Amino acid sequence: MTSAPQGSTPPRRIVVIPTYNEAANVLRAIDAVLAAAPECHVLVVDDNSPDGTGALVQGHPHFGHGVHLLTRPGRSGLGGAYRAGFAWALDAGYDQIAQMDADLSHPPERLPALFAALAGPDRAGADIAVGSRYVKGGGVKHWGWHRRFISKGGNLYVRLLLGTSVRDTTAGFKAFNRASLEAIDVLDSESNGYSFQIENTWKATKRGLKVTEVPITFTDRTEGTSKMSGSIAREALSLVLAWRVAEWRERRAARRTTA
Repeated sequence: MTSAPQGSTPPRRIVVIPTYNEAANVLRAIDAVLAAAPECHVLVVDDNSPDGTGALVQGHPHFGHGVHLLTRPGRSGLGGAYRAGFAWALDAGYDQIAQMDADLSHPPERLPALFAALAGPDRAGADIAVGSRYVKGGGVKHWGWHRRFISKGGNLYVRLLLGTSVRDTTAGFKAFNRASLEAIDVLDSESNGYSFQIENTWKATKRGLKVTEVPITFTDRTEGTSKMSGSIAREALSLVLAWRVAEWRERRAARRTTA
């Protein structure tokens, strides 16, 4: 990782991890983050998990000293959990904010590479770094052909409809400079599920932010239950189409006004 120049202050970094019934994974995820990026803090955003996920976080040796817990009243979507976590991190003054799943499908050992890709006061770089399965060096493990087909097809659908060059638009493993989160109005987004990931990437490219893709290997969870469902996938596909139609109408109205 690039060291800060003498006399400068290293960026304050935090990793936001949303959870619901992740008792089997949450402590392993926290420890893996702290091992890979010891300078980082961790914020677990728990949707009042009935399996005791929150209590496990509170019992972590570093709780209150780099490990934090934000408990929400109940389960209300991935997007809502991330918005709450990002708001907490921005209010607390963190400079760089990463997001990752609790099930260790995202490799914590790639966090240093994500943070290193971001622009800083001492170097050029990206506004947003995406942990990507679909660039050279990236990949997936323990997926059958059916899931690979759906994932790649969905990403192609998004790229074609929204006109973005980012290859892994549904990626949930990202790092942001705080100014980037503010520029894309992440706290005012409304989407949930995988559409939340798509929306943020699309807004970033629309607003001229530099998005770089860092290769990762995504490994399917081995503990707990996946939160992915058909309704979440359908929501993402329908919202992408709605965004494209709305954008087309806005451009058409702008042309008429100019004429």
